[in-house]
Amino acid sequence: MATALVIGYDPTAIPGVDATALRASLDAELARFGEHGIDAAMALVVFDGSAESILVAPLTERPWDVVVVGGGIRKTEQLLPLFEQIVNLVRLHAPQAAVAFNTGGGDSVEAARRWL
Repeated sequence: MATALVIGYDPTAIPGVDATALRASLDAELARFGEHGIDAAMALVVFDGSAESILVAPLTERPWDVVVVGGGIRKTEQLLPLFEQIVNLVRLHAPQAAVAFNTGGGDSVEAARRWL
């Protein structure tokens, strides 16, 4: 079975957003991976210097086939340093994994499948 790790921005850290609803949509997308025969997990980060400590464990827990980096991280100009850090952590701790980028929380499966 193919494996995918999805790295996204923690909805509880986004001001003015319904974090419960956004988390529910992320969980629904995660469940959709299973419908496509992909074993997936999710790691959520914030822009506070903790990304490395949060991501090393999931990145090294098993050999991922693909790591999907969420559009919320990639598209937000203020998060560019976080985005760069994540890409480099993936290269360091999951060098065998392809890296994919979604456009939003609803197309992570499609992003992963491009590389599986």
